[in-house]
Amino acid sequence: MAGDDGLPSLGRVKLTDLIPSEGLPSDSYKLSVSTLSQSFAQYSAAVIQFPAGDGALLRSSLDSARLYFQQREAYPSADMIHTNDSREWCKTSGYYADLQLWQETYDYRPGLTPIEPSNAMELPPGGLPDIFGLLGKAARGILDAMSYYLNLRSSPFTEILDNVPLRSREVSSSVLSVCCHARPSFHGAQHHNLTTQDDGQLMMFHDHDHQVDKSLISVVKSDKAGLHVRDFHGRWFLVDGDLGPQEAVVYPGLALYQATAGYVNPALHRTEINNISGNMYGRCSLVFKLMPKSMTSLSCSEMRAAGHGVEAQFQIPVPVDDFMQRSHPTDQLFNRNTFQSFSFPTAQDGSMKPLMRRRKNNTRCKPLPPSKRLRLEAQRVLKERVQDIADKKGIKLRFCNLKECENHIHALDSPCANIRMEIGWPHGVPFVHPHDLPNKAKIGFLEAYEPGWTATHDMDLSLTEPGQASQQSANCN
Repeated sequence: MAGDDGLPSLGRVKLTDLIPSEGLPSDSYKLSVSTLSQSFAQYSAAVIQFPAGDGALLRSSLDSARLYFQQREAYPSADMIHTNDSREWCKTSGYYADLQLWQETYDYRPGLTPIEPSNAMELPPGGLPDIFGLLGKAARGILDAMSYYLNLRSSPFTEILDNVPLRSREVSSSVLSVCCHARPSFHGAQHHNLTTQDDGQLMMFHDHDHQVDKSLISVVKSDKAGLHVRDFHGRWFLVDGDLGPQEAVVYPGLALYQATAGYVNPALHRTEINNISGNMYGRCSLVFKLMPKSMTSLSCSEMRAAGHGVEAQFQIPVPVDDFMQRSHPTDQLFNRNTFQSFSFPTAQDGSMKPLMRRRKNNTRCKPLPPSKRLRLEAQRVLKERVQDIADKKGIKLRFCNLKECENHIHALDSPCANIRMEIGWPHGVPFVHPHDLPNKAKIGFLEAYEPGWTATHDMDLSLTEPGQASQQSANCN
């Protein structure tokens, strides 16, 4: 849901509230985890609020970044041109430029990037060790919060993360990238796309206008708005337009998607370069990426141990180095359900044309049969209502799918029964999955729990007979 100013209502959490303590979780911790997970589910992004002193550190680092890039040459030398070699994913350090993205980057990687500059005439951005520690702590706290929400054990990803602190001769897998987009004095290959927004305003993006980080968690702080993220409806939203000086954007990456068996979708994002060209500095940002170690594997064993269903594509552990070098088409990633049953109807090229074609093709198909339409509608409402109750009681839910639920019906101790008991669902009020309810009960359920819903809510209900379900499916394939 967007706010009054058209910006999405991203969940905002304080970093101090995400610090776990011994014993039972505090109300502020449970609320922060719930806010974070809901925002990730709906927008694949959230806002993290740092203490006042840390906000000052972020501002001074961005000021230093602007001065650093301003002193750079207009034409980078050949060895500074980024080749986008995925084999070097954990070895980037220092300055390089990406001409296609009109972007310059300085990567700070502890253990590899020298703290003292080798060239006295070219000083690196200031305060990088402190910023690396600050954003790294925030990213780890967010990762632990998602682990808590998914009912995983404490710090389940420790084995794939860098040591804290690094041991002798270790090189950090995580990286802090100081970036500058569209510096006017930088003569890169300036390729852009013009996109028309709903309000008719033209927005300028790069030709390669959407990206997915391969990180576990990414934290971004910029000096100007311009970061857009795609929500689960397929709409692009500006997510850093109303940030305070102590706030940064955080979003999950592909590695977390793999490690959670697809329960947490990664963020599809792009950077707007409209109205930056007239600025003498461009758009500067600090991007911290919490990365897994190259010699480890991404496994879903923790998800299985917590009782989550793991699909076949996630059953075999994937070596991190192979995962980072592999391409990941976004049209295959974002069609899955997340832990909140939200999905991204994303096209691989980031455009809306495939979505439009899909809608046109759907018009040739016969409408969904009433029973299926009711089941989908009832399932949605049931999850929303039950989730509201669970959030208030601090209970973590996992809704089983139809195949799993058929087995649970015959089990004495099933997730469905346990959830009913935990929530304290009133006796006599149906809490079975809506696919188990007869149509009349589904209609009554929706009328009772979804204000304004009636049996004539969708004209499809009166147009199709239940027996047409298989025919409709065949026509659509």
